Amino acid sequence: MTQAEIKLCSLLLQEHFGEIVEKIGTYLIRTGSQPLRMIVSDTGLLLDQVKKALCVLIQHNLVTYQLQKRGFVEYEAQCKRVLRILRYPRYIYTAKTLYNDTGELIVEELLLNGKMTMSAVVRKVADRLTETMEDGKTMDYADVSNTFVRLADTHFVQRCPLVPETPESPEAPPPPAPTLVINEKDMYVVPRLNLVGKGKRRRSCDEEENGERKAKKQKQDGESSEPPPDDGIYWQVNIDRFHQHFRDQGIVSAVANRMDQTSSEIVRTMLRMSEVTTSSSAPYTQPLSSNEIFRSLPAGYNIVKQVLDQYLTLLADDPLEFVGKSGDSGGGMYTVSILQVKRRFEDFSAPPLPFRPLIRSPLPRRFGSRCARIFRLLLRKKHLEQKQVEDFAMIPAKEAKDMLYKMLSENFVALQEIPKTPDHAPSRTFYLYTVNVPSSARMLLHRCYK
Repeated sequence: MTQAEIKLCSLLLQEHFGEIVEKIGTYLIRTGSQPLRMIVSDTGLLLDQVKKALCVLIQHNLVTYQLQKRGFVEYEAQCKRVLRILRYPRYIYTAKTLYNDTGELIVEELLLNGKMTMSAVVRKVADRLTETMEDGKTMDYADVSNTFVRLADTHFVQRCPLVPETPESPEAPPPPAPTLVINEKDMYVVPRLNLVGKGKRRRSCDEEENGERKAKKQKQDGESSEPPPDDGIYWQVNIDRFHQHFRDQGIVSAVANRMDQTSSEIVRTMLRMSEVTTSSSAPYTQPLSSNEIFRSLPAGYNIVKQVLDQYLTLLADDPLEFVGKSGDSGGGMYTVSILQVKRRFEDFSAPPLPFRPLIRSPLPRRFGSRCARIFRLLLRKKHLEQKQVEDFAMIPAKEAKDMLYKMLSENFVALQEIPKTPDHAPSRTFYLYTVNVPSSARMLLHRCYK
């Protein structure tokens, strides 16, 4: 990890969780997996403080623990998960776009608290929505619960792993750390809860005093209050699902730029039909027939079956290869090639080029406009000799040579040798300049962290 990444993680932890949690998190990011004893010794904090800080980090999935063979537990920070805190506003805005204010507040509460039960989320969101309504209007628990079910059905929220229920002998000592497991089929199953009620507004000062007295009396009268029906079933935000949604949006946008709006709407429909049944790491989406795609097109989208088949044929024959076709029986089965999309988006010299403006953005300020011109030329032509760079960029030989060497020293461009003979003699060797894409992308990312 670079120092810029570590510093950014430290600032994020401090802003969201305070100094003690930031100190523990930064220590684990710098040192890697460490047992509790070493964390207490090296940070100089009290044992109770370290335990509470680790609980907070584990609650928000920022730290994981693992039981070692020797019997002690090691804690490891998840740096990538910490950096994803920067994307929380985008996750919340996406939920608002898809599921209105209720979905926005559900995702926000889960991100703020890490893990929560469904009943607690529904009550909290209903109260917050009621406070924003006009006097006399309240938010029903059932409406919030329905939105929560929709989020679970589309996999934007998921269950947290649980401790398996196994009969333990009273003589056996408990393990140093529990092993959490969950069946993949149960990750999105919402328990049947009969949540009856409406959101409540915050009381004024006088009402709060009277309410506290009543609450204390009720607590004394009935100490044995029943736990909620979903006690022990916790939920969290499925961040990978949000990233899958962002990826699908990028695919649709790329198809729209390449072809037209109708083609992008067809691809959007295919992705929407496969969003739940296809894993985010799968190379292809679920195969779909043209009849299935036709039936799933948005209502009011005036397109006949024959035109749809023509569009699907054009998409399958396009050099981008975003859409693939398998077999001809029944009109053929169509898939969206996620693997091919990733390759195209990672290849800065092949269309579409979503990151080309980003990767060349530091060039003008760092090396000047002429260097940026050479860089754009290499992006377009892929490989060029020095003489070709001079001619195409219309820059004097000495200046072009200096600029190429300057970018070469900073790893923005790379030099590739192509020998004519096996002895690699310089006089019989071509030297071609090309853009060093991985290094340039790393520098851009490092610059963003700064």
